Amino acid sequence: MKSPLVIALATTALAACSALSPGHRHPQGPPVAVVPPPAQVEDVPVGPPPPRHELAGPPPAVGLIWIDGYWNWTDRRHAWVPGHWEAPRPGHHWVPRRWEQRGGQWALRGGYWSRD
Repeated sequence: MKSPLVIALATTALAACSALSPGHRHPQGPPVAVVPPPAQVEDVPVGPPPPRHELAGPPPAVGLIWIDGYWNWTDRRHAWVPGHWEAPRPGHHWVPRRWEQRGGQWALRGGYWSRD
């Protein structure tokens, strides 16, 4: 059996080595916001109904912006996704979702934060 002194010295030496290790370094500078590409729906045979008019009311917190609801395409039908309040991202603007018709088919575009 090892003596408590040997165990204490070994533990201290190991702790000293890890304290002196430079470890993982993070690059300096401001953080970069990663904005995922917008989700897109393609080749929808039926156009969306007219947008619903939602009453947003006052924001629940200062500085939030209202993101309008939209018609999504799911399970072969249009389904309303309600609007919501969201904190704006510095240096970005909101690109709202919109439906575009191309050659008899419909596609949902937008719905993401874009750099200014």
